[in-house]
Amino acid sequence: MAEAIPETLGRYKVLEVVGRGAMGIVYKAVDPAIDRIVAIKTINLSLNEDELTEYEARFQQEAKAAGRSSHPNIVTIYDVGRNDEVAYMAMEFLQGRELKELLAAGRRPDVATTVELVAQVADGLAYAHEHDIVHRDIKPSNIMVIDLPSGVLAKITDFGIARMPGSAVKTMTGIVLGSPRYMSPEQVVGKALDPRSDIFSLGIVLYETMTGVAPFDGDNLTAIMHATANVQPEPPSSLDATIPRMLDLIVAKALAKSVDDRYQTMRELAIDLRDVGRQLLDSSGRRPALAAAPPPRPTAAAAAAATISGRYRQDPSEEDRAEPLKLANQFDSFGATVRLAALTEQTGEFSGYISQTQKMRAFQGKADDRPGTAPQPARAAPTIPRGGGFAGRPQPGEPGVHGSWAVGPLIVLGLLAVSAVGLLTALLAR
Repeated sequence: MAEAIPETLGRYKVLEVVGRGAMGIVYKAVDPAIDRIVAIKTINLSLNEDELTEYEARFQQEAKAAGRSSHPNIVTIYDVGRNDEVAYMAMEFLQGRELKELLAAGRRPDVATTVELVAQVADGLAYAHEHDIVHRDIKPSNIMVIDLPSGVLAKITDFGIARMPGSAVKTMTGIVLGSPRYMSPEQVVGKALDPRSDIFSLGIVLYETMTGVAPFDGDNLTAIMHATANVQPEPPSSLDATIPRMLDLIVAKALAKSVDDRYQTMRELAIDLRDVGRQLLDSSGRRPALAAAPPPRPTAAAAAAATISGRYRQDPSEEDRAEPLKLANQFDSFGATVRLAALTEQTGEFSGYISQTQKMRAFQGKADDRPGTAPQPARAAPTIPRGGGFAGRPQPGEPGVHGSWAVGPLIVLGLLAVSAVGLLTALLAR
């Protein structure tokens, strides 16, 4: 027998069921006072006492945390209330899908759309962090994706275990909260958390959405937690050749095991993501939107052969291929590369790119200082003698450029020898 749907909850007229969870049911409803469609999230008050205490605390926590965070990328809470059977929360009704559902259905967004979505989530979390709220449960099921004519919109949901001043959900060092696949290393071991934990979790979401592969995985909970605390995942571009190498660096920094090696604020992460996003937008010439199918991925052999060279090229055989990311004048990718390479200890990998860019900028600076003057050709680099010979000494098979220089010293030596013999003869004659 189907469960009866209440006609009303408070002043809201219930229309239909849109979801079910551990705590209760989510309804689509309408606020008759202003004719606004809302989502009504409920918690069943008939749960056993222990469950009710925990869920109601999380319920109130979510209402307070989201209610004090007025931001375009955070779901809006309108109202809370309760009756004899349920406590409820009226919130913004989102006509979209969870990111988790998109990934499960094979509708993984393309790289440009993924970067835009994660940058929006970073914007929303940055706002929450600046208001002393740490989400602590960032994962695809807590990110709603809405496809609009103007582009995609991301909304953060479920602040049920958020940490905030005066939190109703009390946590202590040694208590683990969150979803195992998306926990930070400090979350895994039960340490005190700060906003940088959300940065790590969002880095996992970015990695998985771009590649379709979880960076930290295992057959059981222990294996997943061990991987999170100890394993360095493969660079995203080694799994999908359409991913720019700058995103390898951004992901590496977001997923640093030590909080001090990570981005220190969500704003920093958002800035780097938007820099890459502008490049991708310039390359594609379109707004980010949900793709109907995942982008093409390289074969296993191509992925195995991939190397990080610090340039937007997979390997020498791709020299003539079209590349997914081109440098534009308005994007200082060089500065971002140097900064990220240093922070992720990969300056050696990027030395060639850094050196070439520095030379190019120095040359352009000189050209700008002398408009109309053609640049002077660079001096030829000295050649290294073949076969280990000394400079100035002709090698076998080389033109006899040095031949005339070799005869001169012999003549001089001969004249000196004759003079010496003559002088010695004169002395002996005396």
